[in-house]
Amino acid sequence: MIKEFKEFAMRGNVLDMAVGIIIGAAFGQIVNSFVQDILMPPIGRLLGHVDFSNLFVSLSGVHYDTIAAAKAAGAATLNYGLFLNTVINFLIVAFAVFLLVRQVNRFAPKPAPAAAPATRDCPYCLSAVPAKATKCPHCTSELRPA
Repeated sequence: MIKEFKEFAMRGNVLDMAVGIIIGAAFGQIVNSFVQDILMPPIGRLLGHVDFSNLFVSLSGVHYDTIAAAKAAGAATLNYGLFLNTVINFLIVAFAVFLLVRQVNRFAPKPAPAAAPATRDCPYCLSAVPAKATKCPHCTSELRPA
């Protein structure tokens, strides 16, 4: 059983997947920091000094200044600002993955064009004949050039 697990874990695609997950998690943290620390502050300033991460609605009807204050009071909140940040994170990650896949596809080798068939069928006896043949070796019929 241990030998089977070792063979499974050491397959190339499993290792590639593990590396992809680790790099993806690190990339997600970079994008999250980019959105929260670089992208959202100027957008919030353009929209009138709004901090998106602090946009919420208290479902208890009581007003709280911050999400932290509402959570400390045990109030249920609808955190639409955090949701907006998450949506923007997703869009940036999706666009980055799109660009990455596009570049990988650009550098991937193009499939070779299909080679012409080496044989063709004789129209009289339906035997396989070399493509350049002018006479069928089976029924000796004259063949038109391919």
